[in-house]
Amino acid sequence: MSKITQAKRVVVKVGTSTLTYENGKPNLRRIEALCRVLSDLQASGKEIILVSSGAIGVGMGKLGLRERPAETEKKQALAAIGQCELMFIYDKLFGEYSQPVAQVLLTGDVVHNQHAMQNVGNTFRELINMGIVPVVNENDTVGVDELIGKNIGDNDTLSATVATLLDADLLVILTDIDGLYDKNPQKDPDAKRIPYIEGITEEVFALAGGAGSNRGTGGMYTKVRAAALANEAGITCCVLSGVTPENLYKLFDGVQIGTIFSPTGGIS
Repeated sequence: MSKITQAKRVVVKVGTSTLTYENGKPNLRRIEALCRVLSDLQASGKEIILVSSGAIGVGMGKLGLRERPAETEKKQALAAIGQCELMFIYDKLFGEYSQPVAQVLLTGDVVHNQHAMQNVGNTFRELINMGIVPVVNENDTVGVDELIGKNIGDNDTLSATVATLLDADLLVILTDIDGLYDKNPQKDPDAKRIPYIEGITEEVFALAGGAGSNRGTGGMYTKVRAAALANEAGITCCVLSGVTPENLYKLFDGVQIGTIFSPTGGIS
């Protein structure tokens, strides 16, 4: 577990279902806990980069919409509304712990352009050197690839891309389930969490299943795909429940929690 307990540069991704209630309204108690824990980890000497979904979900909640619209233009509008609200919340709650944050919005063309990625990497590194927590999202208002299914991909994949770009020590994906199971835990009471996977195979992808919630775009499959991308870059990935953000403390204290995806060769 040493690569986890000693990780310094850590990308943490949090999904829409973790950040919001079923009605789309921000889950302020959970977001506050997340900001407190991340601020504390940053204060301990870690370099935290937060990849946050939730813009469209928060936009839906602010307008009282129960269903995610199908039209790309409406989703773009909701992203614009929700991203403003989401960053206001992050700025306020991180600010309670004197932790400055900065918004970084990325689009697919930036990710696939070497010169643009170099500029983005320079910005990230300068923010990190200044002790600032970058808050990253895909820019759905300008780039529609994620909205129409051509994604970076989704923000799970975006988090792996950011982790690779910054040569992170660890990628942590917080979701509404506490790891990958050998069966569907929503249907099979005998399902068991898989604590550790070394080398992601087609069988592992098959266990991951399908799509996520009405408010988000991802499911466990996209998280396993992100873990695979991180592993290819030699980065360990952990998928664990974000329902209790304090789980991050357990992770860095060496407690086996969630599912750890390790590049071939192990994590110790």
